[in-house]
Amino acid sequence: MDSPIFEPPARGREARFGPAFGTRVLLTIDAEEEFDWRAPFSRTAYSLTHVPRIAHFQQFCEGLGVAPVYLVDWPIATSPEAVAIIGSAVRAGRAEVGMQLHPWVNPPFDEDLSAQNSYPGNLPRDLERSKFLRLHERVVTAFGTAPLIYRAGRYGLGPDSADLLRESGVPIDSSVRTHFDYRDSQGPDYSRHPLAPYWVDEGRTLLELPVTSVYWGMLRRQGRWIHPLLTRMPRAAGVAARCGLLERIALTPEGVTAEEALRGIDMALDDGLPLLVLSFHSPSLAPGHTPYIRTEADLDRLYDWFRRIYMYLEMRAVRPTTISEVMASVER
Repeated sequence: MDSPIFEPPARGREARFGPAFGTRVLLTIDAEEEFDWRAPFSRTAYSLTHVPRIAHFQQFCEGLGVAPVYLVDWPIATSPEAVAIIGSAVRAGRAEVGMQLHPWVNPPFDEDLSAQNSYPGNLPRDLERSKFLRLHERVVTAFGTAPLIYRAGRYGLGPDSADLLRESGVPIDSSVRTHFDYRDSQGPDYSRHPLAPYWVDEGRTLLELPVTSVYWGMLRRQGRWIHPLLTRMPRAAGVAARCGLLERIALTPEGVTAEEALRGIDMALDDGLPLLVLSFHSPSLAPGHTPYIRTEADLDRLYDWFRRIYMYLEMRAVRPTTISEVMASVER
């Protein structure tokens, strides 16, 4: 019996790659609208002013030898400017496109706006399906290619998400954020999920690529049990990190320093992780749209973060990869 996609997989589902694959890194970008992360969800209170900055970041990636995958949501997929910028890179083979579902801005709009309904997997089956298929069709039409990877908005998988991916022929999901628990806001719990890629189903038709986050510190082997307890005590997690006892490190430039990320990379490689999945949100490419990038100096640090990370990955013999390469290299 297959486990639901939002629950930890059954034993023996680890994905293995051909010997030529080695250890790779995939850059994923949640390409989405700008909105106030602190405000109630809104269908219209958003903008797309950062979109021209995507072109500069794409050029930056090409200079690093990196082909990013843009996980586009409805506002991006329906923006002529965004489609032109991202689509040009996709057609040139310098980027790939996937899909990301933000229910509150993705038609049809048949649900109440709420924190619970902001997770796609919490929606009624038929409504999640309608939104998903509408977005899938739009991505195919806009970019001229079928998306091969999906990320649920707010990492919000549900009991019907896997069936939607199979129905639409999307072979890869990257919604699992290992070591994170979103139950306090009525989302899923990924605290017990593996970090390495794995097959969701026994038939090996749906591959999960978890977003990379690791534990670092003297207690990292016990992090899965200790860190959730620390987060319930004010300042305890910060004290544990500063003392070198335990720190959760996500491989993202948003709220994570380059020094922290380098430690995280070491932990992931020491554990034999075959694929590292980096992530961030496209509105961070312009100041003022996310909590992480408030000034141009913050933006400079984001670009420097990527320079340092990819330089270190090259030193550690970790090569950039693409969704196409992942699909061609995974053993079934």
